[in-house]
Amino acid sequence: MPETMRDASSAPILLCDIKDGIATVTLNRPEKKNAMSLELLSLVRETCESLREEPGLRAVILTGAGGVFSAGIDITMMGSMASNVDDLKARMAQTDESGANEFQSPNTCWASLPVPVIAAIDGICFGAGMQLALGADFRIADPATRMSIMEAKWGLIPDMGLTQSLPKLMGADQAKMLMMTGRELTGEEALAVGLVTETTETPLSRALELAETFVLKNPDALAASKKLVDETWGSGGKEALLLEARLQATLMGSPNNVEMIMANMQKRPPRFG
Repeated sequence: MPETMRDASSAPILLCDIKDGIATVTLNRPEKKNAMSLELLSLVRETCESLREEPGLRAVILTGAGGVFSAGIDITMMGSMASNVDDLKARMAQTDESGANEFQSPNTCWASLPVPVIAAIDGICFGAGMQLALGADFRIADPATRMSIMEAKWGLIPDMGLTQSLPKLMGADQAKMLMMTGRELTGEEALAVGLVTETTETPLSRALELAETFVLKNPDALAASKKLVDETWGSGGKEALLLEARLQATLMGSPNNVEMIMANMQKRPPRFG
């Protein structure tokens, strides 16, 4: 894992705990409502990249310390970057092999992990924090959570990977409404428009319960399901059918497929390779 960065209080600004195949990644700037600094964005990206190589990983949970997911971009950082707009624009133009720049990749990288990623959301989830949550496969939110794609407040558009996530969740008109107005939603309202998967007053506990369910599933099938949806959802056509068949053919008769069948027949927990 990357070296943990620290803020002025010498506390780690991001925590990553891995236990029984489940990684819990925690934004840890509670005094700043887990606002995203450049350092925190960088560490989120590095952690995601490290988890891609983590042996035995079965699921990831994204959450925030102090009863808050994230207030969005750190206002202090926004002010300092505004003083050198040309440098900021140049940095935005520099992209990695996926096409994402340094501000997008901390949110888009989670789609590249071959395991389910669950965002456990409470308190507030605004702007950059919202785009991080949208980068997960599932969002479990407290009904009272306040959520917003907030960039309209600053006369901007969301530019941290939202184009990769939002089209799979809602219609274009609803997306435009949220982007253009910066409207604030409760967790329950977010559920109604498709931004949230489930609501519960204990989102982190529910996320852990869901992650533990995934641990008992064939990891190859989970990875294939994620790939199938991410690459074909809403497109259809011949290519989607071909990918569906190819992924299934790879799974059929594989060691983990056989183990899943045997575990069910013998009524025991599976032991995947």
